[in-house]
Amino acid sequence: MKMLRQIPVELIIWTTALILLALDEPQKSHVQNHFTFCPLANLGVSWCPGCGLGRSITNLLHGNIKESIEQHWFGIPALLILLYRIWVLIRQRIGLKKGLI
Repeated sequence: MKMLRQIPVELIIWTTALILLALDEPQKSHVQNHFTFCPLANLGVSWCPGCGLGRSITNLLHGNIKESIEQHWFGIPALLILLYRIWVLIRQRIGLKKGLI
């Protein structure tokens, strides 16, 4: 339990988010009736700059690159950014030197 308290909360959140997106079933483009945490979509706003980003990452994690880009063009960079952030948090946690990568 002591070791769990030492793990940064941000690392737990990002890792859990990517695991959940990887376990999700990929959806085809613009499925109308899907679950969303998006406050804009839940308020009935039809356009959101991040709309489709989660579905894009899910498709990417399942190897569906074309569908990923169709869902949201920023899915690939977003996944790379999240993976890099997770790597940085792990490096900080285990105390690796900065010069390694």
